[in-house]
Amino acid sequence: MPPTLASLVQHSALKLTVRAGEDRLDTPVRWAHVSELADPVPYMEGGELLLITAMKLDAEDPQTMRRYVRRLSGAGVVGLGFAVGVTYDTVPDALLDAAREEDFPLLEVPRRTPFLAISKAVSAAIAADQYRAVTAGFEAQRELTRAALAGPGELLARLAAHVDGWAALYDTAGAVVAVQPEWAGRRAARLTADVARLRDRAAPASAVVGGSDDRSDDRVELQSLGTGRRVRGALAVGTGAPLGTAERYAVHSAVALLTLTTERSRALQLAEQRLGAAVLGMLLSGQQDHARAVAGDLYGGLLDAPFRLAIAEKEGESADLGVLAEAMESAAARSGEAVLVVPEGDRLVVLAADGGDAVAACVSFEPEEGAELVIGLSAPAGPIAAASAYKQAEQALSVARRRGRLLVEHEELVAGSLVPLLADDAVRAFADGMLRALYEHDATGRGDLVASLRAWLSRHGQWDAAAADLGVHRHTLRYRMRRVEEILGRSLDDPDVRMELWLALKATGSRDT
Repeated sequence: MPPTLASLVQHSALKLTVRAGEDRLDTPVRWAHVSELADPVPYMEGGELLLITAMKLDAEDPQTMRRYVRRLSGAGVVGLGFAVGVTYDTVPDALLDAAREEDFPLLEVPRRTPFLAISKAVSAAIAADQYRAVTAGFEAQRELTRAALAGPGELLARLAAHVDGWAALYDTAGAVVAVQPEWAGRRAARLTADVARLRDRAAPASAVVGGSDDRSDDRVELQSLGTGRRVRGALAVGTGAPLGTAERYAVHSAVALLTLTTERSRALQLAEQRLGAAVLGMLLSGQQDHARAVAGDLYGGLLDAPFRLAIAEKEGESADLGVLAEAMESAAARSGEAVLVVPEGDRLVVLAADGGDAVAACVSFEPEEGAELVIGLSAPAGPIAAASAYKQAEQALSVARRRGRLLVEHEELVAGSLVPLLADDAVRAFADGMLRALYEHDATGRGDLVASLRAWLSRHGQWDAAAADLGVHRHTLRYRMRRVEEILGRSLDDPDVRMELWLALKATGSRDT
């Protein structure tokens, strides 16, 4: 504990007497300072015990003393030590009354006690307190280091005990990985938005959050984890009051240990990615048995059940595929799933269990504002169909890119209609070019070739049915179809031509309606 006015009064060698402010003696003393200035406030920082002899003060003037004491109290000076037997034989009544009015601590210093002795006592007490804090900090560091060997949960439990509060660990996505004690789980979960804001800042970063939970009022300090510019996680420490020196040593030790663990995990993760790239390459080349053998226990379980393959691609420089990878890996880690992540330059390929949390994190992923990326997600598949799943993901990715969507699942393409795909600008341009001559012919009023072609194709080339739809004789319709062939220079007997014309009519359907 730092020195207080009470501890100085109780110091047997100083012989100090309390003359006012008895209720405020538990105030910590940051320093003892001597000043005979009429107004020493400009030179005070707060927390000082001011020592005076009133050599330049009219200590018997009530109005002067009231102004003097109010100035000291307002500046955060914790008390006044008045030496008797020097300028005044006793503490002047004016000063005594002013101190009592303000409930301001006033200590009488006997002549035989030099101010230097008080300064030394304060300095020695501060040094002893700092020594105790450093010693306690080193002991906490040793204890936390031993606890770290048992995992983050044990480390957090020891840290919470040291700070007399609670501690929580968050992953890069802002989700709670571990919390101690368990009662703080709800409080820790409510800080995910604050952790996300911390993640957006370059490491190392910190923030203080105030608030309350169902158990007690607390003050929460957030510390980022990671040695590089990217935040790898966060530590939250909740306490009932600001951290003291010893507690801060413990927090800094915990941050260092968790950062070391995080960075070590990152190195292992990179090694896993290289192994994952080899497994993926074998799967795509049809070597399922080799892939399973190389995957071993790390990815083997992923190949024993249906999986889905996702391909993500950057659309701009601001996009960061690492954020998506971390979101999917964090979700998989929380549920104990295996996930295979392979960065490929501006692309990211991920193999994840169908119906698992990693796929759910991919589907619900929201990139940071301005970060443009697209994702294609395959249908569920097994190892033997990995190449097909990769092609499906690429097809979905291509559609997502054309439609300006963040994510497209391949199942959307097979379950839906082909017609929406015709909205692509390139398809519309092709259709307009193919049918332009027919539209220009009809615009002259010399026939209705476009409508006739549409009716004929919709009736699969049945002359009587199509003619009836148009309300014309079938010979008239035959004449019109010959004109279509002449104008386009293509034969309607060719099934490819009929298919292209039908799709072109679908793509430009609004022009003749």
